[in-house]
Amino acid sequence: MEKTVERPVEKTVAADRSGTAAAVREAVGEWSERLLALSHSLHAEPETALHEHRSAAKVAGLLRQAGFAVTRGVADLPTALVARYGSGELTIALCAEYDALPDIGHACGHNVNGAAAVGAALGLAAVADRVGVTVKLVGTPAEEDIGGKALLLDAGVFDDVAAAMMVHAAPEDSVGASSLAIGAWDVTYHGRSAHAALAPWEGVNALDALTVAQNAIGLLRQHLPPGTLVHGVVTDGGQAPNVVPALTRARYELRAPTAEQLEAARARVRACFEAGALATGARLELTPHGADFAELRQDSFLTEAYLRAARSLGRDPVARHGELTASTDMGNVSRLLPAIHPTIGYDTGGARQHTAGFAASGTSPGADRAVLDGAVAMALAAVEAATDEEQRRRLLRGVARRRTS
Repeated sequence: MEKTVERPVEKTVAADRSGTAAAVREAVGEWSERLLALSHSLHAEPETALHEHRSAAKVAGLLRQAGFAVTRGVADLPTALVARYGSGELTIALCAEYDALPDIGHACGHNVNGAAAVGAALGLAAVADRVGVTVKLVGTPAEEDIGGKALLLDAGVFDDVAAAMMVHAAPEDSVGASSLAIGAWDVTYHGRSAHAALAPWEGVNALDALTVAQNAIGLLRQHLPPGTLVHGVVTDGGQAPNVVPALTRARYELRAPTAEQLEAARARVRACFEAGALATGARLELTPHGADFAELRQDSFLTEAYLRAARSLGRDPVARHGELTASTDMGNVSRLLPAIHPTIGYDTGGARQHTAGFAASGTSPGADRAVLDGAVAMALAAVEAATDEEQRRRLLRGVARRRTS
């Protein structure tokens, strides 16, 4: 096994943490107008999963201005990117999301998430040499769909990363929450068309097959463990009421508290879809949609470091340790390496994510403050980890273990 040589951070660095923090704040302040312009521009031109071409270009352009080396189209994902700055042995990743939702735009606040990650990268880059880090901004597309982070993880993009961070827009600040694991299916039933009045017995009704499956799922819900959820939409239910539908399509999602519980529930839900085919004679085609998202496991030291940084900015995040929230592909990253995914809050008028009301607040003064505070808090948390000798050793050992496993 290759021996890892650990070079301790110079004691003067740890002693000068307050000066380093001031440099981080100053750097984010210098870039603040361009960071807010980025957030507003992403919001004004929302792009959905794997179509975020303008969004990725905006992120890449700003980072190039700051001297980052930028690579577009990483892992064969045209809207993914990696931007690097510095040469320290400890690599810290900031994950930038920028995909929107169909029809309702940035109703999950990814314009705030992405701009804050860029700001954190810029703030950390200002002190990268001083604290011995390499800053790695990872542009992660399609979080709302196939899971860009999971695909980038599988492609090795995080192999050299010691810790990963992002903040997520929300109506309130919080730290420490977990998330539900999730998997999705594209469901297709193939039947046979016929005249619905003259000879319906000659048809095989694909819509009936889906109806049977939906009823079976409805009955199954009573017997699923707490926290296990099934939900979906019909995307094609037939073309005309007087023609027996020969084809129906749907997309269904299954969520559970952990990836292991997700896998256990999957067989039972699959049986419901198979029941539709058996009852009607239709042929079932069940295809996984994107990557499974694992549950989120937030690193305790990084969480506390972020919490201290957020409080220094006048914010007071609520501790949500162990509470389950919605799903994120950051969960996949967090199961492999230390990571955090706190929420950064602003007034949304009571609206929650994935609604038009939430999207309407995405460029408010509160959202703008969230961009800048999230950037500073993440960068300061990274500085604390890099300049704490015990934590630095822990993070470097984690990378070494992954490389030799």
